[in-house]
Amino acid sequence: MPHARARMAHETPFAVCPTGEISLASHGVLYLDELGEFPRGTLEVLRQPLEEGAVTIARASGTLTFPARFTLVASMNPCPCGYRGDKSADCRCDDAAVQKYLAKLSGPLLDRIDLHVTVSRVSFGELVQRAPAETSATIRGRVEAARERQAIRLRGTGLATNAAISAADVRRLCPLDTETLALLESAVTRGTLSARAFDRVARVARTIADLAGAETIAREHVAEALLYRDQRTR
Repeated sequence: MPHARARMAHETPFAVCPTGEISLASHGVLYLDELGEFPRGTLEVLRQPLEEGAVTIARASGTLTFPARFTLVASMNPCPCGYRGDKSADCRCDDAAVQKYLAKLSGPLLDRIDLHVTVSRVSFGELVQRAPAETSATIRGRVEAARERQAIRLRGTGLATNAAISAADVRRLCPLDTETLALLESAVTRGTLSARAFDRVARVARTIADLAGAETIAREHVAEALLYRDQRTR
């Protein structure tokens, strides 16, 4: 990752200070297309900034830390040819090829990505039909209302969004009642939800509740958040 821009800095312990795409995306969006085509070693570099909001570069002469609190958006095919699971086309990949392709994304990396959404290929009929759909303005209004609820609830904490809530504060700022805790306990007991994912599910559930205009996190909000976890990390 750290290759995009380099600046000579002879006044520092480093001859070159590479900030890279990760740091350049801080407080913005980092979009990675064809995620499965990246080398696994490159993808593993994402784990630290996704967890800590910073990227550290160590050299023999010293260490520098750059800000890297970004929103990661990535896309990839279900297999190398892209047709696995598609009813209208035949997949040319065998199971071994699919496993090798998907193995580039490790469990710990997937565990740090909150939302995993499978999108089917759009048919020709869906492309040409003009069915009424929710407008961007309507969606924006709902998101802005949810952000306002977050701002009010997080006032005085120094935080702006649910995503910024630390693991230490999740229990206090994203409280769960007995019913919702039982649902999460079941997932943890089955070994399908890690401790890290537990906190992430709680934050996502709080955001889903905000979008729905709900004051408290309900069972259906947690259930929806659990559906967004990748099958391999549940």
